[in-house]
Amino acid sequence: MDFHCHLDLYPDARQVYAEALQRNEFVWLVTTSPKAFAATSRVLPATQGVFISPGLHPEVADKKFGELEMLLSQIEICTGVGEVGLDGSARYSQYFDLQQHIFKSVVQRCARLGGRVLSIHSRAAAKEVLDTLEANPGFGVAVLHWFTDSPSQLRRAVESGCWFSVGPAMLETANGRKLAAAMPRDRVVPESDGPFAKVRGAPLMPWDANTVTVKLAEIWEVQQEAVLKGLRSNGLCLARLLTGGGS
Repeated sequence: MDFHCHLDLYPDARQVYAEALQRNEFVWLVTTSPKAFAATSRVLPATQGVFISPGLHPEVADKKFGELEMLLSQIEICTGVGEVGLDGSARYSQYFDLQQHIFKSVVQRCARLGGRVLSIHSRAAAKEVLDTLEANPGFGVAVLHWFTDSPSQLRRAVESGCWFSVGPAMLETANGRKLAAAMPRDRVVPESDGPFAKVRGAPLMPWDANTVTVKLAEIWEVQQEAVLKGLRSNGLCLARLLTGGGS
């Protein structure tokens, strides 16, 4: 299972898509803009094993702001949203107010529609992400992708009911392993974040997501088989929420 993958952005996307259908039980294909969602949905059709969601990545907020209304319309007919969120790192901080406007608009729309499942980017902005979520009860379920913030913000996210998607690249870092150790094990799902995320210079593939079981077994000090079973159980639960099958 892979709960955060930019499958449409691999150079050979059709081939990767076909292989993922064979090798993955479930893939959440997140998009970076509303127009990308529309195009991807035409080229790589959603199936029982591939869920495609509309998003507007905070890194392209300045370029894609004009597509916000399109995104809000797409959310009306999709049970999942992503990738959305905030990025407070130096490279994107000049557009932070714009990012916040977009993210608040998305979360508010989700709340008005009765809730959605969101895959959320929160680099250097977990506080503001959680502020927005907590200000809009009923928004749905938040899955914090590749969470890298402080232990205190992690505790706050856990208390707020957030889920976490964890990938092999995240567990390459000491901070990533430290945060993973403190995450609620029944709210962790695997992700690849491919093709952007890499390990030893190679882009991660959708079927690489489950390799997190090896390091999570070490971090959590449990048997690998138990981690695999737990992640699959979590994944099936989240997949049902995404696909409208309930909990």
